[in-house]
Amino acid sequence: MLKLLSYPLTIVFFVLFGLVLAIFHPIQWVCLNIFGYNAHKGSVSILNWFIMRCTNVLGTRYSFRNKQDLPKSRPLIIVTNHQSMYDIPPIIWYMRKFHPKFVSKIELGKGIPSVSYNLRHGGSALIDRKDPKQSIAELQKLAKYIEENNRSAVIFPEGTRSRNGVPKPFRTTGLKVMLKNAPSALIVPVSINNSWKLLRYGKFPMGLGSHLTFDVHPPMENKGNADELIAQIEKQIVSGVNTH
Repeated sequence: MLKLLSYPLTIVFFVLFGLVLAIFHPIQWVCLNIFGYNAHKGSVSILNWFIMRCTNVLGTRYSFRNKQDLPKSRPLIIVTNHQSMYDIPPIIWYMRKFHPKFVSKIELGKGIPSVSYNLRHGGSALIDRKDPKQSIAELQKLAKYIEENNRSAVIFPEGTRSRNGVPKPFRTTGLKVMLKNAPSALIVPVSINNSWKLLRYGKFPMGLGSHLTFDVHPPMENKGNADELIAQIEKQIVSGVNTH
């Protein structure tokens, strides 16, 4: 019965989602090209607030639990598990004061209104998974950017999303590049739950009534031993993921 109801609600969601992306694409252009970085960044934050409101049509709820006193005076590397594209809007909105930039696959950099524009012009890293040299160069560029500007980078070390909520083993190369090139960055582990349930039936229809939770764990200092630090980060994130 719930799946049957999800068909018309998914259609409503996609109409609203498409409208939001179409409306904010020119808004982003105007903000960036006329008013500059801060206006563009603000428009992206509001865009992602609206994307979250679109998912409310599906009965989606959000809990973003951050009890940490994170500084704005130094760079952050936000490390999190990955369950769906719907992981991203809450991070952009709730962490907006830290100017989050994402490590994303290069394919998302074109063809998607608003989303592709922000990835290309908002400071994120677009990596080609088939080209390790290009990927490393992009990660180095992003890490140096947050190091110089005291902003944050978001990386999903699993490399691809989990389709059932069970975390995949971390791929460490990208995170090691980030740690090396942003040595003063504070590492912020985040555990995401239930985002995958929005896609429990695939891309259509959408899952209904999902409660997405985001738990920000105590930050960790980068003290030089990357392998040991990454193991600690992974353990912390996985401990906060509900695999049932």
